[in-house]
Amino acid sequence: MTTSHPALEKTCLSEEHRALGATLVDFNGWEMPVRYGSIPEEHQKVRLSAGLFDLCHMGRLEIHGPDASKWVQRTITNDFDAMQPGDARYTLICNDDGGVIDDAIVYRLPDSIFLVVNASNRSAVMAWMEEHKEARDASLIDRSREMAMLAIQGPQSSRILPGVVDDLERPLDAMKYYSIQTAKALGQPARIARTGYTGEDGYEIYVASELAPELWRRLLEVGGNRIAAIGLGARDTLRLEAGMPLYGHELDLATNPYEAGLGFAVKLDKAAPGFIGQEKLRGLKEAPRRRLTGFRVDGKRVARQGMKILHASNEVGVITSGAPSPTLGCPIAMGYVATSVDPALAADLCVDVRGNRERLAEVPLPFYSRTRKKK
Repeated sequence: MTTSHPALEKTCLSEEHRALGATLVDFNGWEMPVRYGSIPEEHQKVRLSAGLFDLCHMGRLEIHGPDASKWVQRTITNDFDAMQPGDARYTLICNDDGGVIDDAIVYRLPDSIFLVVNASNRSAVMAWMEEHKEARDASLIDRSREMAMLAIQGPQSSRILPGVVDDLERPLDAMKYYSIQTAKALGQPARIARTGYTGEDGYEIYVASELAPELWRRLLEVGGNRIAAIGLGARDTLRLEAGMPLYGHELDLATNPYEAGLGFAVKLDKAAPGFIGQEKLRGLKEAPRRRLTGFRVDGKRVARQGMKILHASNEVGVITSGAPSPTLGCPIAMGYVATSVDPALAADLCVDVRGNRERLAEVPLPFYSRTRKKK
């Protein structure tokens, strides 16, 4: 008997990836490029110059209406009311128990609110918001299909992007980190955000989906040898070095923001009615069960998600993400360790890598910062 599998979703840049010889994989139901060549080389291209990413699998939601701000304020942990038009903020969407439904970036536009969520959680976020809409006069529109999302990341980004955008409200290098503005790309309406998920400076570009293939090719043409297409493999090692959480690894419904070190995105002083999960998180803040920690692995073996963190023979935590670090030249990992573990014992932690014990050295996150460079 033949087992049928649902067809993978494809982005509007699918043919561009094939033309570049990408290795394509199933990523949360989407056919996405994991690499075009060498993952370490793609990683270093972003660190040293610039990389181009297809992010069209991400969810792009727009909220309109007189009560749009009240609706969003109720459903995100950060303080939307404190934002000005053009501002962007990292936020979380939590359930009643304080568990993370998703992490997201919220943008305040002059006439609407723009929310970028993870591909795997788009439906869950939309359903959660609709469930808590109540009598508010507002509407949520899924723009994920009609609007493409590309990212250019790396120190050369601000030199390459002006070759394809104009009609800017302000120069690209004058944009503050975590902001958005309208512009034109290849003569058509666009939004440019100065955000990213690599630890480098860069921009995310939103255009009509039908324009995306031409914009992709034009960015590679204008950038020349300064830029390369980058797959999900290097995107993962870049975000890991930058200590950025990934949903399904560091974040899930069983995890609260304080365990994940994301308390900066939780505003417990929001005025009533506050956000969903606010009172639960007020209590969880005082007594987290575990803490997210960075590790270097002593040795060449890589600690992967799900591997046990041990002290002597006792399991005290679990690895959530791990990979060889092209920048640091050694394996690195993030994982949760029980807060009951005496910090003085941190030097004696190890990870079980397929029956072999590798010593772990605790390292403050992030592993890499473009302002602090190597630790």
